[in-house]
Amino acid sequence: MPQPAAAPVPPPATHREVRLTARPSNGTLTTGHFDVVTVPLPVPGPGRLLVRNRLMSVTAAMRPLPRGGPGALGLPGPLPSAVPGAVPHGPAVGEVISAPDGTGPAPGTLVRHSLGWREYAVVDAAGALPIDGDGLPDPAAQLSQGFPAWLGVVRGAGVRRGDTVFVTGAAGGVGSLAGQFARLHGAARVIGSTGSPAKAGRLVRELGYDAVVLRGGGPVEEQLRAAAPDGIDVLVDTVGGEQLQAALALARRGARFAILGALSAQLSGDPTARTGISTLSLVTRGVTLRGISTHDHQDARPDYTRAFGRALCEGTVVFPHTRLTGIAQAPRALVELLGGRHLGAVLVEL
Repeated sequence: MPQPAAAPVPPPATHREVRLTARPSNGTLTTGHFDVVTVPLPVPGPGRLLVRNRLMSVTAAMRPLPRGGPGALGLPGPLPSAVPGAVPHGPAVGEVISAPDGTGPAPGTLVRHSLGWREYAVVDAAGALPIDGDGLPDPAAQLSQGFPAWLGVVRGAGVRRGDTVFVTGAAGGVGSLAGQFARLHGAARVIGSTGSPAKAGRLVRELGYDAVVLRGGGPVEEQLRAAAPDGIDVLVDTVGGEQLQAALALARRGARFAILGALSAQLSGDPTARTGISTLSLVTRGVTLRGISTHDHQDARPDYTRAFGRALCEGTVVFPHTRLTGIAQAPRALVELLGGRHLGAVLVEL
């Protein structure tokens, strides 16, 4: 005799969220800049969903700067600047608990949204992207930085067979996937950069990099010249600064550079920091520099999702990531990410 279906478990009256208590005055972020507080469960209004967050990610773009300003880098961007006393924003995957007016995804649907750093979130129905059956074998892959990595390789630089590719920040969430995507698109040689000898070894052993430039291991240009004596065809860049300058020095004629970020400027505390570039060199060698923002290429997301899902299922790409458990670990996750403790993405199970 069939058993009656269990009644749904009602949501709790309270939940926990993380708040930024202060911006770092000297640029060094610690877990002491955050607080985990218990607050009443939010109540969704018309057109809004109550979502139980299951996973969230942290990225370097979430680092609060000593100075304020719009955007995660003090410039307009996808993540609003962290404000003391408020809950930071960040990508999350969660389960819809209720949709009071019957609009949007139904209860039980897994969705991706931008209100992490809390156990429950009230999300606009239009801002909750259903992910059930989208082709990715693990919901955690929804929180990868594979989309910008794929855009940099496919649309930004147009990697093709035989290319020599240099990926800066190769051990990060973007770089750890960009090198793999470049290889899938025919790159003959893939070179990465990182600041850790241990990570350098893992990039070669686990992610298929041919050589690694070590930040702090001597002049970047000299190391890159040794790794690519015939020059490079492609740069996928998330760092800027000295590494971008070194790539320009080694650029072959017709080289294509995809600029996805400027971590060196962000970590310096000056998001407007400039990198010196010889425009004459760009012209004489026909080098293309293209800035890539995911917001300008949302039409490519279905193609990316299919390609990424297929590669994960076939084992031709792996998704390197670290998981910490519990919302109280979110500040630690961000601090450790910024400190270079982990390879690939850093996720928190809520």
